[in-house]
Amino acid sequence: MRQHPIENLYAALRAAFPADLDATAIETADSAQPQYYTWRDLERGSAMLANLLGSLDLPAASRVAVHTDKSVEALMLYLAVLRSGHVYLPLNNAYQASEVAYFIGNAEPAVVVCASRNFGWISQLAFQAGTAHVYTLNDDRTGTLLDRAACQSDQQQPVPRGADDLAAILYTSGTTGRSKGAMLTHGNLLSNARVLKEHWAWQANDVLIHALPIFHVHGLFVASHGALLNGSRMIWFNRFDPAAVVERLTEATVFMGVPTLYVRLLAEPGLTRETCSPMRLFISGSAPLLLETFKAWQTRTDHTILERYGMSETTMLTSNPYQPESARRGGTVGFALPGVGLRVHDSKGRPLPAGEIGSIEVKGPNVFKGYWKMPEKTADEFTTDLWFRTGDVGRIDRDGYLTIVGRSKDLIITGGYNVYPAEIEGYVNEMPGVAESAVVGVPHPDFGEAVVAVVVRRPGVALDADGIVAQLKRQIANFKVPKRVFVCDELPRNAMGKVQKAVLREQHRSLFEA
Repeated sequence: MRQHPIENLYAALRAAFPADLDATAIETADSAQPQYYTWRDLERGSAMLANLLGSLDLPAASRVAVHTDKSVEALMLYLAVLRSGHVYLPLNNAYQASEVAYFIGNAEPAVVVCASRNFGWISQLAFQAGTAHVYTLNDDRTGTLLDRAACQSDQQQPVPRGADDLAAILYTSGTTGRSKGAMLTHGNLLSNARVLKEHWAWQANDVLIHALPIFHVHGLFVASHGALLNGSRMIWFNRFDPAAVVERLTEATVFMGVPTLYVRLLAEPGLTRETCSPMRLFISGSAPLLLETFKAWQTRTDHTILERYGMSETTMLTSNPYQPESARRGGTVGFALPGVGLRVHDSKGRPLPAGEIGSIEVKGPNVFKGYWKMPEKTADEFTTDLWFRTGDVGRIDRDGYLTIVGRSKDLIITGGYNVYPAEIEGYVNEMPGVAESAVVGVPHPDFGEAVVAVVVRRPGVALDADGIVAQLKRQIANFKVPKRVFVCDELPRNAMGKVQKAVLREQHRSLFEA
């Protein structure tokens, strides 16, 4: 692959803007009246915000923490932080006081930006932690941030940055202990964006439907960088509305979503082959896509979803093939992206043959610099030959396709035997009347851990927990069969649609206590 000089990430994105800066870059799709932002608007707006940051006389590479609703102005703020040479810290806008207090205390941001409705409690936390500047930004183009930036110049030269300079810190979900801040550099993000542009064959006429949040790798980096680096127009949804998205499919070519979004789109009667005919590519990630959803999408739309795999610490690592479309395999996340090293090792660090389940390790220019203020944790997560231990468990088949089996922390050891939840979930999900399932391990006085399954029924279907157990006993080894099955209407999920197994483990922790 052709080598590129490393530069400020914003400068690289700006260089890809189309020659006609007055062409529409972003059209809002869920505002009372559509708003049209040109490429010149993005350039000028981010320049004014960058100049505001420059006027604050901040230390070099200061953190800018952002806890706002999704908006085009919030995207401009991200670009402004890049071009001013500071470090962007996106925070899920669902985070509450105790969570935000931890992030602010840990990252020590020089600037905090929040929605006006949260200013009272967030500003108190920020000022107590020593943050000097707190601004507001709302999704209706109001807030003190824009008021203060309005008097700034709309011309700004991006601050020079190298490959190893920090661009962003993303806090991991923190399902096992306190969240860790993954430090991503300009080089990490730029290399991955360029690889994805080539691998997914971004085209001159592409239009992206952007319906993901922008506090996460998927929406902020994969989707936004993809469109910006290709000079492609975005149809922008601040909030996902399945019916409204279906209406706009005829005007777009690329859609990126988490599995939950695809399930909701399939529930829309307007989703047909005709409405999807102009589309070039549907991409899914951030959580496992059920094979049933994969097949239903093929049947309904005549398109095959492309699944890929990435992490906060690495951005994108693998992808199913772009072409031929028939080579995309449901239930897998494809092959390592160009420049990414991928291997599966056992617990003793030895390579495993094709088809064997083990720990997934990766290496490449996209792999993060380390965890913020956690040098020991950073060292622990890398092997002696500097491969990153993802914490995911999977297998690579004889054709080279990677299948994610689960997280290493989700491994259940019951009576000395290893149980991988994804295997059991696969059997349960195939049963009539089952929408999805989650399998976890909980403390057990005899076996150490006991297997427990939480099963979601389809609407209007009555499921028998004992019947599920009986069927599993005919299909899998007895030590893998859940000791208890619970039937429910939905599973707890985070903002990106991932099932929160830590919540399920906590709910059922005392199930087998004497």
